[in-house]
Amino acid sequence: MFSVRVVRRLLVIQRVLLRHRLDDYVSRTHLYRPLRFLALLQPSTRRERERAGSRGERLRLALEELGPIFIKFGQALSTRRDLLPADIADELAKLQDRVPPFPADEARGRIETSLGKPVAELFARFDEAPLAAASVAQVHTAALPDGREVVVKVLRPGIEGLIRRDLEVMHAIAALVERYWSELRRLRPIEVVREYEKTIMDELDLQREAANATQLRRNFAGSSLLHVPEIHWDLCRADVIVMERIYGVPISDMARLRELNVNIQKLAEHGVEIFFTQMLRDNFFHADMHPGNIFVDVTDPENPKYAAVDFGIVGTLDPRDQSYIAANFLAFFDRDYRRVAELHVESGWVPAGTRVDELESAVRTVCEPIFDKPLKEISFGIVLLRLFETARRFKMTVQPQLVLLQKTLLNIEGLGRELYPDLDLWKTAQPLLRRWMKERMGPRAVWKAWRGRGPDLIEAIKQLPLVAERVIEQRVNASPAAVDARADWAALRAELRADGRRRDLALFACAAVLTGGFLLAARVAPDWAAWAVIATGVGAFAWRLR
Repeated sequence: MFSVRVVRRLLVIQRVLLRHRLDDYVSRTHLYRPLRFLALLQPSTRRERERAGSRGERLRLALEELGPIFIKFGQALSTRRDLLPADIADELAKLQDRVPPFPADEARGRIETSLGKPVAELFARFDEAPLAAASVAQVHTAALPDGREVVVKVLRPGIEGLIRRDLEVMHAIAALVERYWSELRRLRPIEVVREYEKTIMDELDLQREAANATQLRRNFAGSSLLHVPEIHWDLCRADVIVMERIYGVPISDMARLRELNVNIQKLAEHGVEIFFTQMLRDNFFHADMHPGNIFVDVTDPENPKYAAVDFGIVGTLDPRDQSYIAANFLAFFDRDYRRVAELHVESGWVPAGTRVDELESAVRTVCEPIFDKPLKEISFGIVLLRLFETARRFKMTVQPQLVLLQKTLLNIEGLGRELYPDLDLWKTAQPLLRRWMKERMGPRAVWKAWRGRGPDLIEAIKQLPLVAERVIEQRVNASPAAVDARADWAALRAELRADGRRRDLALFACAAVLTGGFLLAARVAPDWAAWAVIATGVGAFAWRLR
């Protein structure tokens, strides 16, 4: 059951919800209901409940009080205005840059401890007032001795302990859901919490963030779409990071963007292109794209450029999942719902015995009404609810490795709705997907795959005849006529070794089978072509053994 620390934290959560007059949350939670009236008897709770404030403000204050994990939850919700009342969305948006800062003296002390030098020696200028205070870290502006403007990001004191405590609470609740709530087991809550734990613990290592930023900057070097700040590696540690300062208009400041005559449609389309480029071309995507982390370079308003910060959370995909997702998108854009259903079965996202025709019909029913409509006319809240109902019917399981991608897609859709509600998401994304699929399956992709794995394949081909000999010997030795068979096998082996042409044929057959298997596994060529290569290899083996 729960540890004492978890129970204590659950009681704190209950008290905070009650103090901020969020009674509905408590009344619907069976775990808290017996203790609700005891909490209401506390003088401090009664005093807090008398304070004025809108429901959105009270929810924001409660999340801020509960700490980093709850703040991040609010940040994710703030981008989904189609799912939230406007007053709540407006308040949750403030979580992105209005978290109470910690004292500058503590930031200075941590910087000096980590970098081993006084701040005055490290920087020509260090601004005491923080530029931004986030749930995990705080940012100060500064200047290097050579005059370059930078920002200094410092972890909050004691943040790791706070996050570990709340993760323990999440694990406990997930275990209860897994054990007692059969309908939600398919959501695999324990695995999802584990995946989230890895993500948020990675975010606490600022050197990992520096490495992520460096990789993303390399991927978009020379790009007209996205600027990633330069990292100053000699001033980076696990709890301190120094990077180039970014100047731009926050993407949430729509009034300022319109005042500067920024091409909003192009900005929205560029956002979609950046996401699919990261997911498909690079398989390395910024997975924390809430509005507080995105700025717009308006030097050329007609061709606006994105600038990103905060690279603590990035995502990658298994190549097979990457291929399946791209194929799903394409099939969806083509309204090929049968292919969508087949891909879900092939990938193992639904049970193997699922009837493809039934799943096809269910997906068509949900998705067909939203085509040919701009974002402003699509209720993604209703679409998601109906997709969840469909998933439950077909026992579809949550894929923890795709959680970050799902979160990023929601952020992208939320940003697109804010920027340019008339955006045709399908028209913008479809050419990108088709180009990627063509490049992945073309001759250049096959050559690249061969070039990268060539030495391993050659070594495997060298070893295959020896492995085949050993397998045949083991089978012969296990038979009742082992003595006679061994003698026959010795004679056959001598004959084969003397026949160079048969050896060459065997090597060709092995190479063909391995190549076909590689093409099937890597999905870099049509399945029929891969099977044709395998059939050629099998035919060569049969000819050799005549």
